[in-house]
Amino acid sequence: MVTAIILIKTERARTMAVGEELAELEGISEVYTVAGRYDLVAMVRVARNEDLADLVTGRLRGVQGIESTETLLSFRTYSRHDLESLFAVGLG
Repeated sequence: MVTAIILIKTERARTMAVGEELAELEGISEVYTVAGRYDLVAMVRVARNEDLADLVTGRLRGVQGIESTETLLSFRTYSRHDLESLFAVGLG
């Protein structure tokens, strides 16, 4: 499983529409509106690096209103939520 975070700048009037369209794309699990230098953050979970490449260089280009992106590739995931759910299984 490949996990990536895509930071997205949008045309101001298109932020909501871009977010909704991105959320429908295969491989994008969540899209957040955020404050700061970027307008949206998309969480990507795909099977292979090639799938990520297709998403970023292909399908994202077809979304009207995206001005720029920056893709961060995840190496490891540290999540308190994930750890708690693992330990909760044995507590039943």
